[in-house]
Amino acid sequence: MSKIYTTAAEAVADIPSGASLAVGGFGLSGIPDELIAALAEGKGTDFEVFSNNCGVDGHGLGILLGDKRIRRVTASYVGENKEFARQYLSGELEVELTPQGTLAEKMRAGGAGIPAFFTPAGVGTPVSQGGLPWRYHADGSVALASPPKEIREFRGRRYVLEESITADFALVHALRGDTEGNLVFNKAAMNFNPLAAMAGKICIAQVEQLVEPGEIDPDQVHLPGIFVDRIVHTGMQDKQIEKRTVRAAKEARA
Repeated sequence: MSKIYTTAAEAVADIPSGASLAVGGFGLSGIPDELIAALAEGKGTDFEVFSNNCGVDGHGLGILLGDKRIRRVTASYVGENKEFARQYLSGELEVELTPQGTLAEKMRAGGAGIPAFFTPAGVGTPVSQGGLPWRYHADGSVALASPPKEIREFRGRRYVLEESITADFALVHALRGDTEGNLVFNKAAMNFNPLAAMAGKICIAQVEQLVEPGEIDPDQVHLPGIFVDRIVHTGMQDKQIEKRTVRAAKEARA
């Protein structure tokens, strides 16, 4: 059966309300923006998202967030998204903040069939001891806090047990892909994309360049097609800049 879908809307059409989503990208680098925009055009809501962050205001996952269609986010940081911070602090959104390397490994482990692993990251902090606010009340008090996690000692050092992540769907962006789903990511877009793809039970990839099998050198494949279920050829995308800082022309000449 062909993995090729004509449009992003067709590729995400069966994602239901309440689905969990592993989403690639870091800030605005390598985000599956067309897949997210197509999902935003649908009626699905109440999503649980696993992603390094949650886009920015009005772009990427920030679109779904702004429409209040995300109920829970597992991420590494709030970033530049003011609406993300507002919803979290006002009690409208449940947020599990996780060390970035731990989040990456949780996705990779989920895709590899590993249910949990031990890591030193977060030992001796609320990450392992519990008490991190997951959801606030409207008055600012904590409505739901993280539970404590198992700690074990190996070779004289303490480690915390972290459970892996699997999601109903993965949304990723790649520079190049063939019709069998083998993907190549461009530079910084390598970030969370292959890990999110592995964690999703159904992986949907948007690719800028679509080629026939054999046109990608096997040694250059970053993610094998066995992890990819659907492919949408979106062509070259406009690259958004998360935060631009420039000097005045006079200062630049000086």
